[in-house]
Amino acid sequence: ESKIFVVGNTIVDSVYQNIELADKKVNMLNKLNIEKERYFLLTAHRQENVDDKERLSNILKSLELIYNKYKMPIIYPMHPRTRKMIQEFNLKVPDGVKVLEPISFLEFLQLEANTKVMITDSGGIQEETCILKIPCVTIRDNTERPETLEVGSNMLAGVKPERILECVNIMFNKARNWKQPFGDGTTSIKVLDIISKLK
Repeated sequence: ESKIFVVGNTIVDSVYQNIELADKKVNMLNKLNIEKERYFLLTAHRQENVDDKERLSNILKSLELIYNKYKMPIIYPMHPRTRKMIQEFNLKVPDGVKVLEPISFLEFLQLEANTKVMITDSGGIQEETCILKIPCVTIRDNTERPETLEVGSNMLAGVKPERILECVNIMFNKARNWKQPFGDGTTSIKVLDIISKLK
C-alpha cells in the first residue's frame, strides 16, 4: 500500500491546458456561424454502431427527432468509416445535421466546451464533457466510464431513437453542478513530485 498513490487522471490536465490553447488558436463558433449552447455536438464512430445498419439507422433517426424538437443544428464531424457505411447502407443524414470533415483536437475541444449537450459513443469524450461541465448522452449499451453516470454528467441511452431523445431532453435542462471525479488538473505535478522523492 505504501507504494500506491492515487493522483487523479492526466486527462484533466490535458483538457485544461488545451482548452486555453484552443481559445487562442481557433474560433470554430464563428467559422460555423453558431452560438454558444445553441447547438448539439455529435460523434458516432464505434464499429458496433456504424457497421450495423439498424443501429446506425436508429442513431440517424434520433437526430431527426432531436432537430424537430429543438430546431438547433447538430454538428457532426464525421469519421470516414461512418461516411462510408452511410453510403453503403443507403441511409440519409437528416435535415439539421451539419456534417463536417474530421477536425483537429483543438477545434473539437472548443466545440465540445460550448455545446448544449454532447451526444457520443466515445469513452474519452464522456470524461472530457464531465470535466468541462457539459451534459453528455452516450449512444451505447454500456460504458467503461460508470463514474460519469454516478455523478450525473452522463446518461446511457443505447440507440433507440425515442430513448436518445428522452435522455437529450433530461440533459438539456441539467444543472451543471456535478463534482467531477477525475482530479483538479494537477495530476502531472503530483506524479512528478512523487517520482522525484523516490529513493
